[in-house]
Amino acid sequence: MTPKNRERAYEKRRYEEWQDRLAAKRAQNRKVRQRLAVGGGSVVVVLVIAAAFLLANQGKDDDEASTSAASTPAASASSAVSDAKSTCPTVDVTAPESPKQYDKVPAKSGAEGRTWTVDVKTTCGDITISLDGKAAPQAVASMVQLAKDGFYDGTPCHRLTTAERFEVLQCGDPTGTGTGGPGYTYGPIENAPSKKSGATSRTYEEGTVAMARAGGDAESMGSQFFLVYGDTDIPDDDVGGYTVLGKITKGLDVVKKVAEGGVSDGSQDGTPVSAVSIESTKVSG
Repeated sequence: MTPKNRERAYEKRRYEEWQDRLAAKRAQNRKVRQRLAVGGGSVVVVLVIAAAFLLANQGKDDDEASTSAASTPAASASSAVSDAKSTCPTVDVTAPESPKQYDKVPAKSGAEGRTWTVDVKTTCGDITISLDGKAAPQAVASMVQLAKDGFYDGTPCHRLTTAERFEVLQCGDPTGTGTGGPGYTYGPIENAPSKKSGATSRTYEEGTVAMARAGGDAESMGSQFFLVYGDTDIPDDDVGGYTVLGKITKGLDVVKKVAEGGVSDGSQDGTPVSAVSIESTKVSG
């Protein structure tokens, strides 16, 4: 074979390999689902969210792309788990054995028209949240009451997602299982981000604090909330988004530090490697 023909054969093989990688990525992306689990009392409700991913290898040089494509998903996950290291101090926090349960949701009149500040001390650092009682009176009234009562003390942030444009840390479950809550649920949705004309998702900007809920159920919010550490697009449904009750005003770097440790099983959705728990909350406003 002449040098010219060898070069053509090499280019053809390289192009075919590149096409195979793109096809594999597209197939993988269609299967991806992200879950935000919320619960109230003994009922478990699960929100299933489809997250869109960018093609990982497009635009990289051929050697780097070939190396990445040669790794099997199982090998990559195993390597991620073995190499994972906690980015937060190891601190033992005792979760409540019998979390307090409430008979009814706090009245929204307790937070209406007011701005509140919640200082959250976690095992990985301090986070300050500003709550907007004018925009989301019911959600804010609930969180303020729970924080004042120490409901969140000792509770872990049990779920981390690290997919591109789906970057959240979920907290607020006293059981740490994704099924716990305060004994009540409430709704409807308040202050969800507006949806652009023709869009199929709503964007939750970095620093947003929002309430978790069940898919298709606007009355399913409880104590679980999620902290958005990177702009996140959540596909829309008939309910109309997720209640945004506030913003992180200090400590976003703490949430990002947790995210840097990754997910414990090497996936993009699960228990964070950097175990983080809420030690205490202080409310002012």
